Amino acid sequence: MVINRDLYLDKLLSRRHNGMIKVITGMRRCGKSYLLFNLFSEYLLNKRVAPDHIIKIDLEDRRNKELRDPDALLNHLDSLRKDSDMYYILLDEVQMVDEFEDVLNSFLKVTNADVYVTGSNAKFLATDIITEFRGRGDEIRVRPLSFREYMTVESVKDREQRLIDYMTYGGLPQVALMDDDIQKEDYLKSLFLRTYLRDIKERYLLKNDGDLEELINVLASNIGGLTNPARLENTFRSVKHRELTSDTIKTYIDLLEDAFMLEKAMRYDIKGRKHIDSPYKYYFSDLGLRNARLNFRQTEFTHLLENLIYNELRRRGLSVDVGQVVTTVTDPNTGKRKRSYLEVDFVCNRGYRRYYIQSALAMPNNEKLEQELSSLKKINDGFKKFVIVGNVTPTYQTNDGITIMSIYDFLTDENILEQ
Repeated sequence: MVINRDLYLDKLLSRRHNGMIKVITGMRRCGKSYLLFNLFSEYLLNKRVAPDHIIKIDLEDRRNKELRDPDALLNHLDSLRKDSDMYYILLDEVQMVDEFEDVLNSFLKVTNADVYVTGSNAKFLATDIITEFRGRGDEIRVRPLSFREYMTVESVKDREQRLIDYMTYGGLPQVALMDDDIQKEDYLKSLFLRTYLRDIKERYLLKNDGDLEELINVLASNIGGLTNPARLENTFRSVKHRELTSDTIKTYIDLLEDAFMLEKAMRYDIKGRKHIDSPYKYYFSDLGLRNARLNFRQTEFTHLLENLIYNELRRRGLSVDVGQVVTTVTDPNTGKRKRSYLEVDFVCNRGYRRYYIQSALAMPNNEKLEQELSSLKKINDGFKKFVIVGNVTPTYQTNDGITIMSIYDFLTDENILEQ
């Protein structure tokens, strides 16, 4: 079955022949290879590009082991270009090649070579490597299937059940194509242990990997909660009865972010217009992997909903912070004035646009509605404000100009924030 990834395919097409190395990044099994070797390659063939001018090499395939040598790969690619017509060079998992930066830089001045590569580790695009590309590396980040993309695969069940399945098993394409829930659970658990964790352990030569696994469990149990390495150190000492320093915890979190498994959202003082250094919130890039790590025991809809909204906002290209509104209130007991801190789940920016978004499981009465609106009402600028509700509700606007919408409308309408 073909799963269209139009958002990413369009990004590839808009970068054709731009003189840069197109670098497709993202977590393993999110569909990078399929995008490049199937969807993009099929597009080129439909545009009458000759098959021998589309050079595809999977460097993770052991059959291509000899091409992991940088000189062998460069000589092989040169031997396949036999005329002055444009050649499309598609390299999958290029980080398997030693000194791959030199190989890619060798094509920057080749006028009839358009180069596209994939990589699964964010270190692959660290600042020093971007420098090696001399400012000519163009990153395209691929994420697991969005709910809209998932809906094209799973079309038998009703919308509500499909959302529950999506929030339970996530958006990895291979999982979406499976019919049996037990098969999905077994696959996700195995994938976590034998692919993601194994990659991290082998890449960074970790010896005490039990601490890393325990840290993942703690983070998975605390999605949507404010934390930092110092707090996590205290958790390990008081709850887990284990010593794990904040420096080690920070290193492990960095590794998880480098593998695209986690993302960190910083706090932002809305009135003060500045970022707050700590604590942060961490969200999992795929909910299925998060749930698999906890054996599908902790599937609280409230926390999963917040993580889901975060992922969708990031997929749409928005930068996302956790908002804080500082206000002054009068203590009814003492009559003294004191500071009060209200949270806005997400402060989203793209260019000159900004959106304030609250996530709410449900709003069954006016009291709950006012609770969700309270922090948004304290923001006095003119940017749009939204509350996304986890059940079916018509989209409407309050007297304060705040838009209420259901999670289904948000996930299925790409432009709803602009309306």
